[in-house]
Amino acid sequence: MVTLYLTHHACVEHDTGDFHPECADRLRAVQRVLEGEEFMLLHRQDAPPADREQLMRAHPESYVDRILGMVPGSGLRHIDMDTVMCPESGEAALRAAGAVVGAVDAVMTGGARNAFCAVRPPGHHAEIAQAMGFCLFNNVAVGALHARAVHGVQRIAVFDWDVHHGNGTQDIFQADPGLFYASTHEAGNFPNTGFSHERGVADNILNCPLPPGSTGDVFRSAVETAIEPAMRAFQPELVMISAGFDAHAHDPLAHMRLTVADYIWATQRMLAVADDLCSGRLVSVLEGGYDLPALAGCVRGHVRALMGV
Repeated sequence: MVTLYLTHHACVEHDTGDFHPECADRLRAVQRVLEGEEFMLLHRQDAPPADREQLMRAHPESYVDRILGMVPGSGLRHIDMDTVMCPESGEAALRAAGAVVGAVDAVMTGGARNAFCAVRPPGHHAEIAQAMGFCLFNNVAVGALHARAVHGVQRIAVFDWDVHHGNGTQDIFQADPGLFYASTHEAGNFPNTGFSHERGVADNILNCPLPPGSTGDVFRSAVETAIEPAMRAFQPELVMISAGFDAHAHDPLAHMRLTVADYIWATQRMLAVADDLCSGRLVSVLEGGYDLPALAGCVRGHVRALMGV
């Protein structure tokens, strides 16, 4: 069974302006490393655009209309200080969410064992009706709710290891006992959410805030003692990863000390969960990561682990 890799040039065309950390060079660095000979066995697919019905499973129609209606005809438009749109941002956002839909379709129908979506804009800060933190639509939530609506998947678990708490995914998941969201993130960093007492409607939210400066052993302990046992107890039919790589020691937007080896280890742990509980079905979605060499190295290790090499 193959690993599926989905991306699209439109996601490179999403322009956030000069000196913005969430820039097109991030995706170029990822795409470049995945063009290497070691990835020749990756199954490659252009990300399809999400349609309105798919987006509206995670966001209300009024929000979808508002975001797509804000796409400027020229220049840049700021939704807030950090979240920017250009004329190509509408298609980029549709392709980013659509990539996860396509990945879910592939792993649920046996077209791939697992999948990695290399897309931008990222998604995990996009709340039910609020864009923020570089994010427009919540890509992983769109994919999860597509899995339920189209493939009948009743229990879906997301592990978000981005250094920033995925407040948007928690917002969408927290009232739905069939959706499980677990997060490791740097305590006190943007968006200043994700406290351990936030548990969701049926203990379906698990936040593990880590102290600034935490190294891989602290991260691994949280995964081993809290997140993996909770995911196994939840018994998901599909495992998803919000794969941000900005807890790496070199990332400029955080103060954590993870390494490529930590991300490979975490990938292997999630693969084991998926293998044991849901026939290996796993979808990984790129979120943050703002040091380009570190991002490229982390993605290389992550995707090699997905491929089992």
